[in-house]
Amino acid sequence: MYQVCPSMLSADFNRLGEQIQILENTGAEVLHIDVMDGDFVPSISFGMPVIRSIRKESKMFFDLHLMVMEPERYIQDFVDCGADSITVHAEACEDVLRTIQRIKEAGIRAGVAIKPATAVSDITYLLDEVDMVLIMTVNPGFGGQKYMHDCSDKIRELREIISREGLSVDIEVDGGINEETLPVALEAGANWLVAGSYIFSGDIAGNIQNVRYHMQRYEEAGVTA
Repeated sequence: MYQVCPSMLSADFNRLGEQIQILENTGAEVLHIDVMDGDFVPSISFGMPVIRSIRKESKMFFDLHLMVMEPERYIQDFVDCGADSITVHAEACEDVLRTIQRIKEAGIRAGVAIKPATAVSDITYLLDEVDMVLIMTVNPGFGGQKYMHDCSDKIRELREIISREGLSVDIEVDGGINEETLPVALEAGANWLVAGSYIFSGDIAGNIQNVRYHMQRYEEAGVTA
């Protein structure tokens, strides 16, 4: 199933509630929430109080991307805040398999993320455990970066493995998704697309519809994900 995942990091925080409502009115189902600790990545973003606050007002699926060192320390806290899915970085975990298992034990979807420099082969042993793999197509920590086209080969490699093994694992792509690069990511095999600057610049509803248009073309062509 294809999903457009607007990234809250690019929203106007002065109008956050209003903009989330616009997303819901367009029928967008997933809100991508980046949590950054200033350690795994240089930037610091929002944490539990903000997530808990918007959870009270939103019915969207909360897709948390933890760019946090040793994220296993916070799994239950984020579940209690309303996370529907938690993705952790393979590079940030002392025991990534155990961290994934803890997320699953909490009753929500679990994902593993890899940076552009990390090979797909480093996480293939986790494919039986995760619901999703997030392939970063920019270096994590900052919005507005350009899509790294070399990462498309990693998306293809991962899609081939998932298809060959008959697994039910989503491929999410995060970084530099816009009018030009979203077809590239879809063609490579991604089915969850995170878009921040592109969605929240200008006409939010229109930008959502444009992403859906591209996704529909792949669905109509019989490209399954």
